[in-house]
Amino acid sequence: MNNKAIKANQGFSLLEILVAFTIMAVSLGIVLKIFSSGVNTAVISEDYIIATQIAESLMAKTGVEEPLEEGETTGLEDDKYQWSVKIENMDNSDLADSTVELMDIEVKVGWDFEQQNGRMIELNTVRTRQKE
Repeated sequence: MNNKAIKANQGFSLLEILVAFTIMAVSLGIVLKIFSSGVNTAVISEDYIIATQIAESLMAKTGVEEPLEEGETTGLEDDKYQWSVKIENMDNSDLADSTVELMDIEVKVGWDFEQQNGRMIELNTVRTRQKE
């Protein structure tokens, strides 16, 4: 046989196979890193959605189910989300002649405080109540 026929039947060298496997391993590593960070982001996003729903629920109840009085209440939801509702009397000097007063409502919901990356959301609003 001539040299061309022998070279055509030779196949891949060990070096070519090692380079191909290295490229494949690096590519798979990058794909897995992207996938895992996407899953992590989805979990964090779900936590924020749940915390926001808890905070909105607490905000809606304040002044409706519970009286609108100064003070702070705290609690735990789903054994994970710690919340607090703080109600304060605002500066009502501009409303001296009015029959209503302004109350500042602050709702905080936090989670993962035992870990280094504890997270929290905060909602604020102002509501009116009749003067006593």
